[in-house]
Amino acid sequence: MDTALARLTEFVASIQPRTRKRVLWTIGILFVLQLYFVRELIAAELLFGAIFAALFLLAGICYLIGAIGVNGLDWAEAGARVVSSFARRSYSALEEFGKRSFRYLTSESAR
Repeated sequence: MDTALARLTEFVASIQPRTRKRVLWTIGILFVLQLYFVRELIAAELLFGAIFAALFLLAGICYLIGAIGVNGLDWAEAGARVVSSFARRSYSALEEFGKRSFRYLTSESAR
């Protein structure tokens, strides 16, 4: 390990100071550009994610409207059946009540 480190320090020392400075600047610029590139990728991913979520919500709303349109008549038919059976029962109960009251009133007045 010491030999590899010693060789590396010897190699760096053999490079001229001006060249060493240029290499460090180049590495620094590349590092900053990488950071900038990663930040831009993250920002783009967040924007695409937001756009995808909005389109997904829009497609979900369109799907729900379509499903209601397709199944709406079936639901209306089932609701009409419930309402009609309730109305039939209510009318027959009201009719029976009316007959009973009328019979009761006529039998009372006959006495």
